[in-house]
Amino acid sequence: MKTATFIEPGKMELREYPKPQIQSETDAIIKIVRACVCGSDLWWYRGISQRPHNTPVGHEAIGIVEEVGAQVKNVQPGDFVIVPFTHGCGHCAACLAGFDGNCLNEGDETNGGYQGEYLRFQNAHWALVKIPGTPSDYTDDQLNDLLTLSDVMATGYHAATSAEVKAGDTVVVFGDGAVGLCGVIAAKLLGAQRIIAMSRHEDRQQLAQEFGATDIVPERGEQAVQRVLELTSGNGADAILECVGTEQSVDTAIKVGRPGAVVGRVGIPQKAEMNTNNLFWKNIGLRGGIASVTTDDQKVLLDAVLKGTIHPGKVFTKRFKLDQIQAAYEAMDQRKAIKSLLIVSE
Repeated sequence: MKTATFIEPGKMELREYPKPQIQSETDAIIKIVRACVCGSDLWWYRGISQRPHNTPVGHEAIGIVEEVGAQVKNVQPGDFVIVPFTHGCGHCAACLAGFDGNCLNEGDETNGGYQGEYLRFQNAHWALVKIPGTPSDYTDDQLNDLLTLSDVMATGYHAATSAEVKAGDTVVVFGDGAVGLCGVIAAKLLGAQRIIAMSRHEDRQQLAQEFGATDIVPERGEQAVQRVLELTSGNGADAILECVGTEQSVDTAIKVGRPGAVVGRVGIPQKAEMNTNNLFWKNIGLRGGIASVTTDDQKVLLDAVLKGTIHPGKVFTKRFKLDQIQAAYEAMDQRKAIKSLLIVSE
């Protein structure tokens, strides 16, 4: 089978691998239909973070179940499924509390191979999210909406719920990549009255507004703080979604909150140290982390997509075949695409 492989920073290749086999009674083998490139993939693609060279990559997909282990009862061969980047078991303390992104029984192969023809998926008995019908029952746009539920839409929603967004709130969203844009969708879905999107790029600003942003702030740092305070009559925001992970983004997110606000942080941390004093002096809360993909898909997001309430698939602005994997990464690296879609099979 063919799978996208990280060769070295700036270089991707499609390589042949043996087709995966069932190794555990809770495994499933998935034939991938669509996959995509994530903004987090760019960290190692750009050489900013470390990843072993010559390794399979990808962590977002939808596909068809081809084979299941003996303990897998919730899905069967032929089922159409969302393939989350998380592999929650459904019964540990983390999963039972609704934090399946932190599953205590996650398995040993959870970060790679989704950008390929087949995938061995662990904890398939609970973590896979069944989609009614077959891929042919859905339009191209709907398939893209469903694909976002494997990561970015669920991650944006996790930012919003971590920030405790509620009806009538004023929300600020940091990050205009796919996760931040999905955070705008999530804030609106939860009833936010005002959504301030921090964005410098016209195409992303337009999509943020289409998703529900009421205001756009292109400034950064202290200028951004002053602009948000102006927009909120000096009060600050009720909730902040931090979808970047840089030190400046987190610092600014804390400063734009009103006293008692909560920052929902889902941007992958880029620096281990952080000054927490500003949290103390303003009674600002800080929550967030790895998304609860299966939990939130099952409770809220799959239904919202199926009913046409949300359309997160619009974050895919360029599409590629699997053998165009290098171009797919380059498009995101060069900001020619908000998110690159990979068509793997029909």
